[in-house]
Amino acid sequence: MGLIAIGDIHGCAKSFEALLDEIDPSPDDHLVFVGDYIDRGPDSKGVIDRLLELREEVECTFLRGNHESLMLGYLDSGAFNLWRVNGGVSTLQSYLENERSEDIEIPEHHAEFVRETKLYYETDDFFLVHAGLRPDLTIEENLEQSDDKVFMWERDHLDSESLAWEKTVVCGHTPQPEPIDREKLILIDTGCCYHMQPGMGRLTAVRLPEREFMDVEYMD
Repeated sequence: MGLIAIGDIHGCAKSFEALLDEIDPSPDDHLVFVGDYIDRGPDSKGVIDRLLELREEVECTFLRGNHESLMLGYLDSGAFNLWRVNGGVSTLQSYLENERSEDIEIPEHHAEFVRETKLYYETDDFFLVHAGLRPDLTIEENLEQSDDKVFMWERDHLDSESLAWEKTVVCGHTPQPEPIDREKLILIDTGCCYHMQPGMGRLTAVRLPEREFMDVEYMD
């Protein structure tokens, strides 16, 4: 079985479809998405529609990013301000039936998809999570603390010269011009939705354990 991790899609539905063509997953593959399917990009609804189709075709694991967490805050308690400043408006707009529509309704099966996302996925050699882990703690210690904010928001590991982890952590969350490929850290967010910024604008995946990277440019 091939394990393929896919980086932050952020509503870039056309780029996602192009990356799937590049990956050409087989029934024996297992796709692990590191979260942030929504916000900022033009078609968050289309991304979730495609993910729901894809899980019927190939084994998929969907991790929760900080943007899914913000969406759940809106769905479950009406909290909108933080989601709004982090790209939530573009997600809601993708659910408009047409430009004249005033009613926005997120389908229940989309909401359920977001609620069912997982915080991490672990194999013998890799630990996949959206943002990362505290670099000064082992993976086991991070799990014992079970801090959702660390799994979805952490960034300290990017500046750490020493990582206490027992295995390689694969994550997204922090856009980089190129994937990071170190002994204990693989980062695959290459800023697809930030295509207007120099060096950004690609959607990246990595095949494991080979560390074979695949990417496509942002597509409007």
